[in-house]
Amino acid sequence: MKKVILPLLFLFLTMTIHAQSTEKDTIIQIIQTMFDGMRAGDSSMVSSTFGNGIQMFTIFKTKKEEHRMVKDNPQKFLNAVGTPHKEIWDERISSYDVKIDGLLASVWTEYSFYLDDKFSHCGVNVFQFFNSEDGWKIMNITDTRRRSDCKETKEQLINTLMDDWHKAAATANEDVFFGSMTKDAIYIGTDASERWLRDELKEWSKKFFERDSAWSFTPKERNITFSEDGQIAWFDELLDTWMGVCRSTGVVLKTNDGWKLKYYHLSMAIPNEVVNDYLKILEESKGKK
Repeated sequence: MKKVILPLLFLFLTMTIHAQSTEKDTIIQIIQTMFDGMRAGDSSMVSSTFGNGIQMFTIFKTKKEEHRMVKDNPQKFLNAVGTPHKEIWDERISSYDVKIDGLLASVWTEYSFYLDDKFSHCGVNVFQFFNSEDGWKIMNITDTRRRSDCKETKEQLINTLMDDWHKAAATANEDVFFGSMTKDAIYIGTDASERWLRDELKEWSKKFFERDSAWSFTPKERNITFSEDGQIAWFDELLDTWMGVCRSTGVVLKTNDGWKLKYYHLSMAIPNEVVNDYLKILEESKGKK
């Protein structure tokens, strides 16, 4: 009997997880539909995501640091969306945190708001959903609005972290270079043998940091992506180096001491048209060992 119960329990758990995942995707799609409608100036599209009696609130601080919570009028909001305006109202969501319990769902989203491509403000939206007979509907939206600690600010902080990290190597500033990394950070170099923990790299590179410059890599391009909760970011970057153009990937974490580098992988960018020549050189090098 026990042999039958365990597989059935596993099947039940699997089906439950799948159902929650499907509902989570549905809820996220409803939010995306709302903001797609806002970008398109389509009030009907936005309205289709709302439930009867929806309420909207905005929370913010005034210039005098006074705390305010304002109740918004959903119909006025819909009218504003549908009224022709010069700029595109572009609310970009960077994370979704969805919680579901039966007919109730709550979603916390981080956002950045743009007028066309011009950044305006950022904050969070808190959505409450009800699973009505017509499906999931938004019943409450409460948002915050600010200009500090935004995604754009986070990107600036990460760019500053990485630019200063490369500069520290170029100026042999050992404290800044290794202080920018977590204690358990991993560095992978271009050679197949080069996989170091932070302190192993620090020991290996002592002779380099005793010079005026350990090594000099100049970032030319960097792309940053954030996790849903905004606490982790990963990036790729192109670098000018003494080895030619290199590409690297990395992971940074938001810690109590600010953003820190957790993982870095450096690789040489070999043009496709010279790969065969590169492979020949590798074969020749093997023969010399």
